[in-house]
Amino acid sequence: MTTATRRAMLGLAAGLLPFTRAGAQGGPQAPNTFPDRGLRYIVPFTPAGLTDIMARLVAQKLTQTWSQPVVVDNRPGGNGLIGADAAAKAPADGHTLLAITLTHAVNVSLFPNAPYNLRRDFAPVSVLGSLPLVVCVNPSNPARSLGDLLEQAKTRQMNGGSSGNGSPPHLALELFRRVAGAGPNLVHVPYRGGAPGVTDLVAGNLDVLISNLPECIGQLKSGRLRGLAITDTRRHKLVPEIPTVHEAGAPGLEITNWTAILTNAAVPRPVFQKIERDTLAAIRDPEVVRRAEEGGFDVLGWDAARSREYIDGQVERWSRLVAEAGIKVD
Repeated sequence: MTTATRRAMLGLAAGLLPFTRAGAQGGPQAPNTFPDRGLRYIVPFTPAGLTDIMARLVAQKLTQTWSQPVVVDNRPGGNGLIGADAAAKAPADGHTLLAITLTHAVNVSLFPNAPYNLRRDFAPVSVLGSLPLVVCVNPSNPARSLGDLLEQAKTRQMNGGSSGNGSPPHLALELFRRVAGAGPNLVHVPYRGGAPGVTDLVAGNLDVLISNLPECIGQLKSGRLRGLAITDTRRHKLVPEIPTVHEAGAPGLEITNWTAILTNAAVPRPVFQKIERDTLAAIRDPEVVRRAEEGGFDVLGWDAARSREYIDGQVERWSRLVAEAGIKVD
């Protein structure tokens, strides 16, 4: 190899290194060819659930924007791990998207040996929206306020339902235990999903359920459940008569569920920027906002930087509760 040839090859290699790093940190503008085929939007939960509803709204809008089908692929199971693992193993070309919720932030602590690393393997595109929970009781319960129910929990055994260990309703129940000082008086009853718990509360088989709003709103509106507090800082327009936990004097019970869209962390930066830009336009579309709000969501549509900061904060916040409350997987 001649000296000139060797220098040329070294120069080429030196030029390639920063371009490779640019896949994650910078680089040229996104190619006009993306997306050049259909995309898969993995939802790690069953169809018609909260995450699925938001994902389909966004997918429909992105399909219009990109003139390529964005197909929602429901991969339920394993506390949301199965779908997330499938997304982590997909090619890092931007054609696979992943929906996550608060559950995935909690999973970081519950499943330390998970087959993927949430913060290393994925790049948040946007936290799309949030949902409050509602402290619910059967109408036969004498409690007329959250304060009444907290007093009950101090003096008698109560069964509290949730949609599974580590789920947002379970976290809320553990916050309730702390705020009430209930200790062993509060017995956790996990279900495989939110609907069975709502059904059992209506039937009188549970004492309390802190439910995702969309899962209990029908029963609240019909009078088959009584809502004592919204676990947010402000009242919700779908149930404006229900006070917040702050108004009820229990700010320690504040918790909101949320859903976000992620993609592989190794997606080339220009492609990621296009996904972020078009996703933000989709979630902020007036029709998408209207339909999401009708489903109980507060639409957020945060950019990638703010979304990453928020998700990191959620991982840290709930890891402390998981450890202190001794929450284990089913």
